[in-house]
Amino acid sequence: MTRTAIAAVLLMAVAQARTTRDGVYTEAQAKRGADVYEKACASCHAPDLSGSGQAPALADVDFAKEWDAQPLSDLFERIRTTMPADAPGTLKPAEVADVMAFLLSKAQIPAGSTELPSDAAALKTITYAAPKGDDFGTIPVVRLR
Repeated sequence: MTRTAIAAVLLMAVAQARTTRDGVYTEAQAKRGADVYEKACASCHAPDLSGSGQAPALADVDFAKEWDAQPLSDLFERIRTTMPADAPGTLKPAEVADVMAFLLSKAQIPAGSTELPSDAAALKTITYAAPKGDDFGTIPVVRLR
């Protein structure tokens, strides 16, 4: 490969890399996700996403830290294969993407004009970018003095 070809490939890879801060879901998708969450997730993770018992919170600093800098495909596959706990693997891929859009909206991550894809391959190109500081929205931020 020539240097020009290598540079072109690298530029394309950089141009395709997106984060959740790039508006990777729509408000309509997040609303559909809220409905799915209420029916399939809230009984364990709580209506306000605060978690309950062994089900972790889905809108707190720990969640943000766990997924920060990870491809959304990892979160998609975790939800798709293990949730809901009483019927793992029963959510359709579109429902998983909708729930993920809902989680992003609750973290005050901005919506965009394109829906979050519902396949893991496409989600590999989008990285979760955890909210920082006051951007946490519903995620409590503890400030040490």
